[in-house]
Amino acid sequence: MSVLTYIGLGSNLGDSQQILQEAVQKLATIGQVKVSKLYQSPPMGPQDQPNYHNAVAQLVTDLAPLALLDALQRFENESGRVRLRRWGERTLDLDLLLYAEKNIINERLTVPHIGILERDFVVIPLLDLDPDLKVNGQALKNSELLQHSTLTVLADTDWANI
Repeated sequence: MSVLTYIGLGSNLGDSQQILQEAVQKLATIGQVKVSKLYQSPPMGPQDQPNYHNAVAQLVTDLAPLALLDALQRFENESGRVRLRRWGERTLDLDLLLYAEKNIINERLTVPHIGILERDFVVIPLLDLDPDLKVNGQALKNSELLQHSTLTVLADTDWANI
């Protein structure tokens, strides 16, 4: 059974745009993919690191939530992911943001992703993909953080070459 999911993509080490393009191509091996615009955002954590490249992918997949999480972590590892410190720099970060309209809480996975509504680098790309999207009943297009966005558009939705 196919399920509509949303995956957050981020990178601020190496050739971030190339790394994210490769990640989207890997996502396309497990389902049908559409991507948001590509954005640049300041780091959320320590400020002594490069800006991030961020996007969101809409993925229609047959994978169950934990199998999808395993695939995302495998893709991160294949890209040479390094995680030096909490909220620190990384080659690739893939977050399972939404899985259908399910609420999932277990030791490995929380969906909707924690903090989703406080992050402009997640909300704005989600709105690129679905302007009417709601998370926990809240319409993202009404989010107050849209008034104070720190994002810069780097590329339109054709950046991923899929």
